[in-house]
Amino acid sequence: MPATPTIVAFGGHDLSPGSPLNEYLVALTEAERPRVLFIGTASGDSDMYVARFHDAFRPPAEARHLRLFGIPPPSLRELVLDQDLIFVGGGNTANMLAVWRLHGLDRFLREAWEAGTVLAGTSAGAICWFDAGVTDSFRVELDGLDCLGFLPGSCCPHYDGEETRRPAYHRLVAGSFPAGYAADDLCGLVFRGTELAEVVTSQPGAGAYRVELVEGEVRETPLEARELPSKE
Repeated sequence: MPATPTIVAFGGHDLSPGSPLNEYLVALTEAERPRVLFIGTASGDSDMYVARFHDAFRPPAEARHLRLFGIPPPSLRELVLDQDLIFVGGGNTANMLAVWRLHGLDRFLREAWEAGTVLAGTSAGAICWFDAGVTDSFRVELDGLDCLGFLPGSCCPHYDGEETRRPAYHRLVAGSFPAGYAADDLCGLVFRGTELAEVVTSQPGAGAYRVELVEGEVRETPLEARELPSKE
C-alpha cells in the first residue's frame, strides 16, 4: 500500500472497463492484484451499479462490494481494513453518511485511509471525504452539506456536467461555506495526506479549480490537469 494516505475525488466517473482512470487507481495501490471494494450506499446498493463496478475492475483486481441495506457483514471493520482500494459510488450523500455513521463505517474508513488504503469515489463518493460538499441530497436546488472531514475545505463535483453547479458553489463560498475544489466530470483530485498532489483526467479539456473568497469576491483558479494515456 502507498506509504502516504491517498484520496482520489472524481467530479464524475463512468466506470467503463479499460478506463485510464480505473487503471490509474489500480496503479496507486502498488499491488500486483489489488483487493478493491465498492461501496454503493449512496445509490441504495444498486445492483446495476455493483455489476458495473465488477465489470470495470476485473480481472486486474480482486473486486468485492459492500451492501449496507439489509444486514451488514459481521466483520465490517476487518473487511474494510483488508482492502488496497475502496471506491465509493454516487447518489444521495446525506443518506449515505447517515447509514455509514449508524454502522461505524466512517470510523473504519478513516482507519483504513490512515493505514494506507487508497480511498476514491465519484460525486457523493468524492465530496464525502471533505469538510463539506455541494449536494442535491435534499432538493433539486443545490445545498452545502457537512461531510467526513478527512480532507480540509469543500468540494463540488460535476462542475462542467450540470449548469447549476458553478453558480451554486460560488453562492455558497461567497457566504460562510469553506473554500475548496471543483472538479469536472472524468477529472480527479488526487490528495496525498491532506494536500492536493495532482489533478488527472481521461477527457481532453476536463479540469479542476480552486474556488475561494478573496477580498469579498469569489475567485476561481484553474488547476493544471494531467491527461492519462489511453490504450486505444
